[in-house]
Amino acid sequence: MTDLHKEFENSRFFHAARMDRRGADVLAGLAAGIAADGVVTIDEARFLRQWIDTQLAHLDDPVINLLYQRINMMLQDGVLDAEESAELLDTLRGFAGITGTTASATAYSSPNPLPLNRPEPEIVCEGRMFVFTGTMAFGPRRECERLVKERGADIGSGVSKKVHYLVVGSIGNEQWLHSSYGTKILRAVELREQGTPIAIIGEDYWQRVLLG
Repeated sequence: MTDLHKEFENSRFFHAARMDRRGADVLAGLAAGIAADGVVTIDEARFLRQWIDTQLAHLDDPVINLLYQRINMMLQDGVLDAEESAELLDTLRGFAGITGTTASATAYSSPNPLPLNRPEPEIVCEGRMFVFTGTMAFGPRRECERLVKERGADIGSGVSKKVHYLVVGSIGNEQWLHSSYGTKILRAVELREQGTPIAIIGEDYWQRVLLG
């Protein structure tokens, strides 16, 4: 609810902080509802964008702003393809605090440290294969893939012995073990422990190396 005419400015029940918190809670509920069936349709994405635009556009919240910008980018061409839908589903689950793959799995769990390579490995794009997982602060996964492809890299369809780097998005990765993309990380850890030269790296490091 937006207090367009400042009618509730002095109210003990309807003040800005209360409206902002309630709006964010409603958005979390909407995100959980949309993610409940495991699919995000273009109509649902358009509805969510319009709702944020009309209800929460005034909020200076980086997470809500990221969600809004990400939906805008995905809908620029008027299409929400399967890859974008899956990425948006991951983002909505993270926003809603869903730690499993169903809407009933909404309990929070203790943070799990990411099994990133230490020390951080050298990143070489030419002739190497990358896989991205999670929600990337840089932009939609497709944009991240484009960045490394322009530098001579290939993109893997999944985590396998052919993959050189698994890049983990920096948004909401504290609950990685319980997230829908945790299986990729676990598979990469398994391969790494078996001696496969696959590096698990965080998006922050990936951005520093590629973008300076």
